[in-house]
Amino acid sequence: MAQAKYALLTTYKKDGTPASTPVWIAPDGDRLLVWTNPKTWKVKRIRRNPEVTVQICDNRGRPRAEEVLAGSARVLDAAGTEHVRAVVAAKYGLIGKFAIRGHKLIRGADASVGLAITPRV
Repeated sequence: MAQAKYALLTTYKKDGTPASTPVWIAPDGDRLLVWTNPKTWKVKRIRRNPEVTVQICDNRGRPRAEEVLAGSARVLDAAGTEHVRAVVAAKYGLIGKFAIRGHKLIRGADASVGLAITPRV
């Protein structure tokens, strides 16, 4: 799963309804890392309920594999977010580096946050 280009990250609303979003993912040991905007609904939902699922998908969020990985996500601090930026940029090459550096330059360092997803065993 960690080698896939996109993953469908599913978080849960207050009433338990799933909400899914395609994201870039990168492996980091036994966890998956995601880089995103801190003001998104997925971040707000993770702060309230860390339970998530991840599934390989295409860039539009259409599932491409049957396997669904359940886990727990957490929002990382500034140092953790810098690590996520480096890992994601390394995985996605020139496009990743350009996207992350450009985003940081234009929007500022606080305009993105890292998420760490630990699979449930």
